[in-house]
Amino acid sequence: MSQNTHYFDENRLKSELKHKTIRGAGATIMSRGFALFLHMFATIVLARLLVPRDFGIVSMVTAFSYLLHNVGLNGFTEAVIQEKHLSHGQVSTLFWIGSSVSILLAGGFVLLSPLLARFYDEPRLVGISMAFACGFIFSGLSTQHLALLKRTMQFGTVAIIEIIAMFVSITLAIGFALLNLGYWAIVVRQVSLSLIVLIGAWITCSWRPSVPAGLKEVGHMLRFAINTFTNFSVYYFSRNLDKILIGRFHGPLALGFYDRAYHLFVMPASQMTAPLTSVAIAALSRLREEPKRFINYYCKAISLLAFFGMLISGLLTLNAIDIILLLLGPQWDKTGVIFSVLSPATGIMLVYSTHGWLHLSLGTPHKWVRWTLVALVITLAGFLIGLPYGAIGVAAAYSITFYILVIPGILYAGRPMNIGIRLILKSIWHYFAACLLAGPGAWFVLKMVDFIARPYSAAALPVRILMASTVFILLYLLSVIVLHGSIRPLVEIFDVAKGMVIRKKQKAYP
Repeated sequence: MSQNTHYFDENRLKSELKHKTIRGAGATIMSRGFALFLHMFATIVLARLLVPRDFGIVSMVTAFSYLLHNVGLNGFTEAVIQEKHLSHGQVSTLFWIGSSVSILLAGGFVLLSPLLARFYDEPRLVGISMAFACGFIFSGLSTQHLALLKRTMQFGTVAIIEIIAMFVSITLAIGFALLNLGYWAIVVRQVSLSLIVLIGAWITCSWRPSVPAGLKEVGHMLRFAINTFTNFSVYYFSRNLDKILIGRFHGPLALGFYDRAYHLFVMPASQMTAPLTSVAIAALSRLREEPKRFINYYCKAISLLAFFGMLISGLLTLNAIDIILLLLGPQWDKTGVIFSVLSPATGIMLVYSTHGWLHLSLGTPHKWVRWTLVALVITLAGFLIGLPYGAIGVAAAYSITFYILVIPGILYAGRPMNIGIRLILKSIWHYFAACLLAGPGAWFVLKMVDFIARPYSAAALPVRILMASTVFILLYLLSVIVLHGSIRPLVEIFDVAKGMVIRKKQKAYP
């Protein structure tokens, strides 16, 4: 039986693992760079065509719907990627289970939508909920195909699917906005994205489901998937309670301002970590029996993330208000203030996200659930403290919790591999310190610009952003070199980047 055997050949997967990992990371990072541009374009255009209340109304639903949308994507995907010996029958079983669950969840969400509308006292949420329920089904039907593409490290193919889906969905959203359909422009963007990804996954992945195998054969994979999704659910609520609380106690307008700031805050992180997660899990899962190589790969990964993360964090913090005013316009001024409070946590959030790589690659999602419950309690406490101060208070609590959780989270996840605090700090502290050293110099440049041009005027904003960013980048790179005592870290980062771009000849799948 030749059911696309290359999807299940473990020896083929291990061949040239390092090269495939770097190439996979390169393909995803480059595609995410383009995706970031599309996201920014959509954010700018839609923010000028719609009003903050439109984003707030839709965010009231997505705070709940996105969790159900990810039932298959978070759990079954990782189970397929990390499984050492995978068969066609196992994937078929997971496909039918995942598809059935998605359909049931879609129906349940529609039935419960009146309760959601009553919770927020917003009747328009019923129609929005029905539309988003369709996305659950589209997601469930594409999960296994995308998982097999990622398992065989065909990340370039996955990236192309996502870029095309993003482009089409953004085009549709802008069209709806131009027709003065308000928040439906945001809804159609989300639903069409899932549909186009489904079509692309079935076209590019030649695997097709057949008669499912017995539940006994996938029992351990189901347990893995359930633990993974349970953790995702807890983590999801810990990172969405802010929107639920703001929407419930401060209304859709405040939530609209917060939603755009939050969106721009997580965008750089999600564009980097979402695709790299699949690459990292695929690589680290195959190094579980080689602790030294495992630790080396992981430390280099978080060092690379810290380098770029702290650079991005510094740039966003310095220019937060200017960026919002320039991109979205003066009607979003409150978003700029919220964004400036969130931005200092961008870099540390990137590093913290890697504790999930450890749990999934080491096959310990049950431990991830325990840790996420602890993180949920700490995060909720922060949100409740900040809630009386409005969206700004919640944003400040959000940023602070990442700094509280990062070291304990990685230590707990890395215990099976003896990843200690010394290894973690050695990998990231230089970049955190470099960011702190570079910040004051760039801030001084901003003050100098203010003497020349009227602060926050349309003409001054690009000048402020350009000059402050240039000075910060130069000071940041210089600080990295001084703190390391050599240019070696920059050379290593350049070598990795070069490996992501330059293609090495290799045999293609038949």
